[in-house]
Amino acid sequence: MLICIFDQKGIFHKEFVPPGQTVNGAFYVKLLKCLRENVRRKRPDQWWNNTRLFHHDNAPAHAALLPRRFLTDNNMTVVPHPPYSPELAPSDFFLFRKLKMKLKRRRFQTEEIQAESQVVLNPLRKNDFQECFKNWQRRWDRCQASEGDYFEGNAGPYCLR
Repeated sequence: MLICIFDQKGIFHKEFVPPGQTVNGAFYVKLLKCLRENVRRKRPDQWWNNTRLFHHDNAPAHAALLPRRFLTDNNMTVVPHPPYSPELAPSDFFLFRKLKMKLKRRRFQTEEIQAESQVVLNPLRKNDFQECFKNWQRRWDRCQASEGDYFEGNAGPYCLR
């Protein structure tokens, strides 16, 4: 499993979960601590003026009590994510879709898939991430306009209820 954290400037944290490691609330808190340190070092403007927003989906490790408490205690503003809406997660509609397109129908050993993933991720540039977040905003606006109703279109299917 690849965990990849990015913003409009690009990827600033990525790691492969060790084989056999369960991603639970405690594991996720360790990741969040690492994320905070990376923001402090790599995005100091966001760190000092506290303008960063954090978005993740509703995976059990994300919704567990330990991570929620950590986010609250550290004043990390979380953008809510509606259930059953993978097309509203930039990692799903942008980053992991790119990986899937390049890696589909191939079998890998652990080290090979990690290396091939880097081949896909490394060429992404700042403008790719900026376009991703513009697309994310359009998707959110469309969901807001639909008042939670299901719809389909160029941006994908959504169901917010």
